[in-house]
Amino acid sequence: MTNQLPAAVYTQHIEQAQSLLKQLLLKRSRLGWGRLACLLVPALCCYYFLPQQVQAAVICVVAGIACFLFLVSLDTDNNHRISYQQRLIAINEDELLVLQHQYQQRDNGQQFQPALHPYAGDFDLFGDYSLYQYIGRCESQQGKALLAAQLLQAPGAANIVPVQEAITEMATHVNWRQTLQNYGKQAPLQQSTEKRILDWLGEKDGLPQGKLLQLLVKWYPVIPFGCLLLVALEIIPPPVFNLLFFVFLIVSSSLTGKINVIYKHVSRIESEIGSLQLQLMHVEKQTWQSPYLQQLQQQLRGGQQASYEEVLQLKKILNRFDYRVSMAILFLNPFLAWDARQAMALMEWKKHNKQNVAAWFKVIAEMEVLNTLATLKYNQPGWILPQVQQQHFNLHAQTLGHPLIAPEKRVNNSCDIAGTGQIMLITGSNMAGKSTFLRSLGVNMVLAMMGSPVCATAFAFSPVQLVSSMRIADNLAENTSTFYAELKKLQDIIIRVNHHDKVFILLDEILRGTNSLDRHTGSKALIQQLIREKAVAVIATHDVELAAMEQTYPGELHNYHFDVQVSAGELYFDYKLKTGVCQSMNASILMKKIGIEMV
Repeated sequence: MTNQLPAAVYTQHIEQAQSLLKQLLLKRSRLGWGRLACLLVPALCCYYFLPQQVQAAVICVVAGIACFLFLVSLDTDNNHRISYQQRLIAINEDELLVLQHQYQQRDNGQQFQPALHPYAGDFDLFGDYSLYQYIGRCESQQGKALLAAQLLQAPGAANIVPVQEAITEMATHVNWRQTLQNYGKQAPLQQSTEKRILDWLGEKDGLPQGKLLQLLVKWYPVIPFGCLLLVALEIIPPPVFNLLFFVFLIVSSSLTGKINVIYKHVSRIESEIGSLQLQLMHVEKQTWQSPYLQQLQQQLRGGQQASYEEVLQLKKILNRFDYRVSMAILFLNPFLAWDARQAMALMEWKKHNKQNVAAWFKVIAEMEVLNTLATLKYNQPGWILPQVQQQHFNLHAQTLGHPLIAPEKRVNNSCDIAGTGQIMLITGSNMAGKSTFLRSLGVNMVLAMMGSPVCATAFAFSPVQLVSSMRIADNLAENTSTFYAELKKLQDIIIRVNHHDKVFILLDEILRGTNSLDRHTGSKALIQQLIREKAVAVIATHDVELAAMEQTYPGELHNYHFDVQVSAGELYFDYKLKTGVCQSMNASILMKKIGIEMV
């Protein structure tokens, strides 16, 4: 299956899931009729047997109830299977749409867009038609936040190769990856739930502790039920039992306030805990060869038993704890000490797992991010895993394209930058492809530093801090003009350069908010400063006069361009990067097209 094209695999998954779903829906219908029969048959038996054969009627009713409960259990399990197949179909249908570059319906991560960032606003990392929307496969809030964090700041150069090895192995396990995502969809983990659990783990429980108390709570039901038996045997009179019941009620009520505090932390999270348990089991039971994946698995093995078994135990306790709101348990609580028994079980669970829970959430988030990158690698077999160069600075890219442009519309280019103090100056007409090329470099560098495959046939790079100034907007609330906003971005870049930080700079139309003379003078001075401080930059500009600086800095500044062909008043672009200076401009033609009368 792994040798098939991704689209064929996803289509096959849909067909298999639909076939199984059809069987499960038929089974649900039969179980429904079966439950109805379990109600009607005892009713008919009662009508037939009563009042002469009471014993036979009772047997029919008991048997009917037992069969009904058994069928309810089967139906519950069947409904879980139905939901699983429905989610699996949705996952594969979504993958088919993404392969067709239709991903607008997916989560766009807009909430992660920072107000200020060295490059996030320039490369469409978040929002509609963004990189996050295109690659994201995380279901938990923790996973989504971690993916966003890595897009904004890569984990580090030492992490790149281990991640590449991990996603290369994961990419071939399509069914395993989709099962992980499916379990995550069942009840996506929320950061608020994790916080509630961690807060509870960090607090001291208000209930008294000790083995003697645990034994007392464990055997407490013997006392009230023993008294009830004595009443039934007429050994003690009912008034005495009523008094004892009042005492039992006081005992159980005295702990209610402290138990409510515990319940507040852990109530209504069973579905998420169930999802966490399935994901942990799925991760922990898989055998991996990648050291990075093995390391993540090892983080789950800090308790007395497997992490998923511990979480399953927690889920069972929480399910029992929730019975406290039912009328039957409210009435029986003075006899059973139900609240106290579940609270004690929680305290015992807490004692054994207090140090491990945070790691469980963290590992699932990391596995979801790895699943995101592995899915990208699987879906794009033509993309390449970058080679990491330790020497600063190197960038070698062949047939580099923008990941967010559909393959049939994408025009690829190559790029080579070797050494520090190198400036790649790109001139060209409007709409010729300068900005898209810069964004292609930027987005692929972001992916490369995450350990992800990139949209190229060859890619070798030095891990660096990426900085850019491309999209500039004013801010009325802060009384900031477009020009001043750009100056602030350039100031941040200059500070990094002067500190000799290892940065890769992408600039588009420097100082666009001022007059032509100041713009040329300022741009020239900035380029000279970048060369002097041994910075590395790719700069796109309409100012062809800047290209003359190549004569002054023949080993540092290199001219490239995108051009346009004009035929019968129409513009034709090939979007191919070429060496040298652009000789064709199109602004006057475009102005004529919109109605400006050029003299």
